[in-house]
Amino acid sequence: MTLTIYNTLTHKKEPFQPQEPGKVKMYCCGVTVYDYCHLGHARSYIGWDVVRRYFQWRGYEVEYVQNFTDIDDKILNRANLEGTSMEEVSQRYIDAYFEDIRRLNVMDASAYPRVTENISSIHQLIQELEKKGYAYAANGDVYYNVYNFPEYGKLSGRDVSDMQAGASGRVDVEDLSGQKKQNPADFALWKAAKPGEPAWSSPWGSGRPGWHIECSAMVRSLLGDTIDIHGGGGDLVFPHHENEIAQSEVVTGKPLARYWIHNGMVTVNGEKMSKSLGNFTTIRELLDQGIDPMVVRLFILQGHYRRPLDFTKEAIASAENAWKTLKEGLLFGYQYGEKLGLETGKELIPNPYIESFQGSMDDDFNTPGGLAVLFELAKELRRQSNLLTHQGKTDLTPAEIQQQWQTLITLSGVLGLEVTPQAPSVAPRRLTDGEIEILIQQRQTARKSKNFAESDRIRQELQELGITLIDQPDGTTRWHS
Repeated sequence: MTLTIYNTLTHKKEPFQPQEPGKVKMYCCGVTVYDYCHLGHARSYIGWDVVRRYFQWRGYEVEYVQNFTDIDDKILNRANLEGTSMEEVSQRYIDAYFEDIRRLNVMDASAYPRVTENISSIHQLIQELEKKGYAYAANGDVYYNVYNFPEYGKLSGRDVSDMQAGASGRVDVEDLSGQKKQNPADFALWKAAKPGEPAWSSPWGSGRPGWHIECSAMVRSLLGDTIDIHGGGGDLVFPHHENEIAQSEVVTGKPLARYWIHNGMVTVNGEKMSKSLGNFTTIRELLDQGIDPMVVRLFILQGHYRRPLDFTKEAIASAENAWKTLKEGLLFGYQYGEKLGLETGKELIPNPYIESFQGSMDDDFNTPGGLAVLFELAKELRRQSNLLTHQGKTDLTPAEIQQQWQTLITLSGVLGLEVTPQAPSVAPRRLTDGEIEILIQQRQTARKSKNFAESDRIRQELQELGITLIDQPDGTTRWHS
């Protein structure tokens, strides 16, 4: 079977052919670290995590790089509001990124370059653009002349003559006046320093990088002139990725990426997610509500990565039910392994389930199709579980069940859907009647002093030990086990 990928650049699915056999170089645009990650970030990074995992399962060695943008107006605004520094804000939200994304079982990238660590490579790339006639300095700023690159617009399909000032994204008010730019669509490579803002010395004076040049420089520095796959959200096609191509390819004379892949956007109840609409949900807010991280991951993978994804309570509830089915299947061998003689780590024999899963995933990482195979396996294991419960035997041999369970675990792992079996619980110590009465008295004292949290804690503690409390109308409490 041949793996095909939808290439945004060509608007069609293409057979995947890496530059170097058996190896994949992949770069995905990371977060601007001024706030907590939201559901849109979860959608992107779970998606690229699965792409990476699938390549590895297919036998490729994957070098995956994802940057942190730690220079940006939004970071500076947050620092000014808090009375802290750009470095403090950036580090806080980089730490938060790792906390949140690891809870979703997203593997760490091979490298996480920061813009502040790559200023010299940014300088070098801008200087090369100047020498080749694609960049020009203007009062401390440096701009890219889009009219000098005939292929500008080839990724997004836009015509440069239709572009207006400000269309290139993240531009200053001064830029909109047109006093510095030669053309309205030109975009900043370097921005002159403003009073009170962090700045770096450069051949054009003190300042900081433009947004787009950062990724071009980091890709080239860590992965070379051409990479296999460049990924990002659909909102980055223009201007960010279009500008990356313009910057990189005129310097190297080579394609920046062989395949451009972009994920669809996340909506909430059919509306765009935004703070102004009050529907902005961060990853940690969602998980802190008690939603299993695997439920979030499953919810995202139930939709194809290129399609829009609508977040609703009903969709999460559906994903919770779906995860319950998969989880039961994944735990099957731990529950019945001793009885059936099942073992973990057994060699997996090629089978129709694997073939079907690979057929779906080879079709532009079709995770809904891949999940259908997992549910088929999980439901069959549930059927075997029911037979064991009600008839004391299965209608498949232990070897057949072993392969089904092992296949489910393996293929679920490719999608990052994993479960850890719980250790056998130790039977709680039985309380004496006197110990129970002492706890009831402590609870009564807490209730009289209106310490309801302590009262509820004692009730819960007794409940977990199999003791049920019944409060009587006269203020006394009866109990039974």
